[in-house]
Amino acid sequence: MLFEVRQANIYDLDTLVPLFDGYRQFYRQTSDPARARAFLTERFVHHESVILLACDEHGTGLGFTQLFPLFSSVSTARIYLLNDIFVTREARKHGVGKALIDASAEHARALGAARLWLQTELDNTPAQALYESTGWKRGTEFCDYGLAL
Repeated sequence: MLFEVRQANIYDLDTLVPLFDGYRQFYRQTSDPARARAFLTERFVHHESVILLACDEHGTGLGFTQLFPLFSSVSTARIYLLNDIFVTREARKHGVGKALIDASAEHARALGAARLWLQTELDNTPAQALYESTGWKRGTEFCDYGLAL
């Protein structure tokens, strides 16, 4: 499968919305393309994230990743949260996920980030295997907490 990974922009919304909606459905959310479009539009308009998009030679979206910039007070450096990664069912097992992760690391490295960080569900073993195969290490030093608001 031939594909390229590049940084997306607001003109890619028509390609990104079904991918982002599919990502949300994977995490048991109801399909809502309008909500997906509004969320992505806000990220582009306010320059709040970096979205990397994988497309085949026809421009069909195969997957994406979304990075949010954060800062580490301890290391006094920029870090990126790899918050979203999604590959269509048809494109899985063709190197798209690995290419998106590699492009994310390259992007963060080019901007001087100290590290990338992500979370995934405990039972998402295919994703965990991909992350570990690309050099990510599972955390053992910190507890993860959340507060729903």
